Amino acid sequence: MSQRPARPVPVAAVGQRSFDLLGLGMAFVLAVNAAHLPWWLSLALAFALGWRWWQRRQRAGRVPGWIKLPLLALLTLAVIVHYGNLFGRAPGTALAIGLLILKLLETESHRDVRVGVGFTCFTLMTALLFDQGMVSTVVVALGLLPALATLRALEPAQAPASVPRSLLSPLALLVAALPLALLAFLLVPRLSSPLWGAPSRDQARSGLSDRMSPGGFTELLTDDHPAMRVSFDGAPPPPDQRYFRAYVMARYDGVGWSYRDVANLPPAALDVAQAVKYRITLLPTHRHVLPTLDVPIDAPAGASMRRDRVVMAARPVDDALTYTLSSATQYQLEPGLDEHQRRWLQLPAGFNPRTLALGQSWRQRYGNDDAAIVRAALALFHDGGFRYTLAPAPLGRDAMDDFLFDTREGFCEHYSSAFTVLMRAAGIRARVVTGYQGGYWNKLGDYLLVRNSDAHAWSEVWLAGRGWVRVDPTAAVRPERVSLGAAVAAGDQLDWYHGDWLQGFRNRWDIVNRWWDQAVTGFDALRQRSLLTPFGIRDTDTTTLGVLLAIGTTLFIAIGLAWALLRRQSRDPLREALRELERKLAHQRIARRVGEGPQHYLSRAARTLPSQREELMKLTKCYLDLRYAHDEPPTESVHAFRRAVRDFRAKNVVQ
Repeated sequence: MSQRPARPVPVAAVGQRSFDLLGLGMAFVLAVNAAHLPWWLSLALAFALGWRWWQRRQRAGRVPGWIKLPLLALLTLAVIVHYGNLFGRAPGTALAIGLLILKLLETESHRDVRVGVGFTCFTLMTALLFDQGMVSTVVVALGLLPALATLRALEPAQAPASVPRSLLSPLALLVAALPLALLAFLLVPRLSSPLWGAPSRDQARSGLSDRMSPGGFTELLTDDHPAMRVSFDGAPPPPDQRYFRAYVMARYDGVGWSYRDVANLPPAALDVAQAVKYRITLLPTHRHVLPTLDVPIDAPAGASMRRDRVVMAARPVDDALTYTLSSATQYQLEPGLDEHQRRWLQLPAGFNPRTLALGQSWRQRYGNDDAAIVRAALALFHDGGFRYTLAPAPLGRDAMDDFLFDTREGFCEHYSSAFTVLMRAAGIRARVVTGYQGGYWNKLGDYLLVRNSDAHAWSEVWLAGRGWVRVDPTAAVRPERVSLGAAVAAGDQLDWYHGDWLQGFRNRWDIVNRWWDQAVTGFDALRQRSLLTPFGIRDTDTTTLGVLLAIGTTLFIAIGLAWALLRRQSRDPLREALRELERKLAHQRIARRVGEGPQHYLSRAARTLPSQREELMKLTKCYLDLRYAHDEPPTESVHAFRRAVRDFRAKNVVQ
C-alpha cells in the first residue's frame, strides 16, 4: 500500500507584540546608522519599515516574492551605484541594514523573528565601526533592549505588557551582564589591528589636507569633533601664540596651494629665544603630518622634521597618537635665507592681474621697505570693507581678484591666500601655513582642547634680519578669531554654538571623552600586556590572560548561580500571592484545610462563591500553569498573577 505524503505542519504566526518589538529594534538600528548612510537610502528604508508595520496590522502574512525580489535587486544596485562596489565599511554597512529591513517583509514565524533578532544585533554593532565614543557605545548597548525584549515576548505564557514595561527585564539583564563584559574587555586577548582593517582615508575626521583652496575649509570649520588635546609643562602660551603648524605650502597654481614634501634637506635654521615643552594627543587623521606648536625645535620619536619645520610621522595616524616635543615661541626662523631662492616668489602666469598690479604698485610706492608693504596689505583688509564669514560668495577663475575687489568676504583661507599672493607680487617671499589656532583651555583637566573647527590658515613672510615672520591677515579683519576662537569669530552665524553655558558644558564633557579615549578606546594590546604590572608581572602573555579569563568567568557564573538559588529559596512570589489569596478567602470563612491542595481548595472556594466562580477559576488556572508548566515561570506572568490577586475582593457568602 502506498502511503499518502505527509502534510506540512502549519507554522504558527508570531504575535503582534513580538513583531512590533522586532520592528522597533530595526528602527533603532536604522536611526543610529542614519548619519553614515545616504539620506535617500535612510528615507527609503524608513518608509519600507513603516509600510510593513502598517501592512501587517491590517493583515498578517508574508509580502509576496514579486515585491521582495525587485526590492532586493534595487537595493544592491543602489549601493553599487553610490559607493562603486559592495566591499568596504560604508557600502557593507548600507547593504547589511537594507537587507535587515527587507527581512521584516518575510517575518511571520517564530523562526523568522529569532533570525531577525540575530541580524539586528549584528547590524547594530556596525555603528561602532564609525564612532567608538562613550555616547555611541551607550546608545548601541541600549539598542539591544528591543532585541532582548523580542526574545522574551516569544516565550510561552507571556502576559501582555506595554512596550516600556517589556524593556525593563532586558535592561536588568544588561546591567547584570556588565561585570562579565568588563572582565572580557580586560582579559580577552587583543589583536594588533581591527579585523575589518584600517578605516578608509575618506573617513578621516581631521580634514587638514596637503592642498588648500579658498573655501575648502568650510566643512572642517563646522566640525565640532576634537582634533587633539595639548598639555603643557607649566603655564600655557597666550591665545595669540597658540598656532599649531601642519603644512607649509609653497606652490600656487592659480586655484589653490599645495605642500611639497622635501625629505632630503635638513630643517631650516632656527634661533630660539624662548621655548615651551608640551605633549599632544592627536586623534586619528589617517595622514602622516603631526601638528606642532609653531615652531618645533625637534621631532618626536617615530617622526622626522622636513625642511620647512613640518613634522611627519613614519606611518599614517590611524589611531590616537601621543607625542612629546618642544617648540619655540620666540625665535628667528631661517634668517640666512638664500637671496637667490625663487621658490617663495613664484606665481602662475595669466591669473589675477588686478591683484598683481596692486602688489607691484606697493613696491613702487614703498621701495625696499618690505615691512611697510606688509602693513599696507593688513590695512587694506582692516579698512577696505572686508567681512569674515563662513558662507562666502563663490569665486571665479581669477579668485584673488574676485575676492579683493568684488566679494570682499571669506574666512582664513581667503585672507591668507590673498595676502600671500599680494606679497609675492610685491617681491616679498611668502608662503601659506595651515594647521590649528586657538582652542579651549579646560581648567578642570588642565589641557588645551583643539577641535576640527579650530582649523586655520595664515601666512609667513621673509624679512631681512628677522627671517620668516608669522602674519595672520584674518586677525586684521576679525581679531576675535585669534583672541577668542573660531566660534566667536563666526558671530551670529554660530550664535547658538558659542554661548557661555554651552561652551562650559562642552569643555567639562570633554573630560569624560578624554577619559574614555584613554581608558577604553586606547586600551590596546600593549596596555593589556602591562595590565598586571602593579602585581609584579611586567608582561602578561596570552596564556595568562586566558587563565585569568577562565577563572573570572567561572567565579562570575558561580556567584550568579548562588544568588539565583538563594533568591529562589528565600522568596517565592507565587507562594506569597497564594497566601494572600488564602487570607482574603479566610475572611469569608473559606479556610484552607490541612493537606488540601491548592487546586482542590480554590475549586471549593469557587463553589462557595458562585458570583466569583469565573474569576476564581481563572486564578486557579493561572497559578497551576505558572507553578507546574515551567521550570522557571516568566517574571512578567508572575507579576500579572500577583496583581490579579491584589485586585481580587471576596464578596460575602449569602447564608
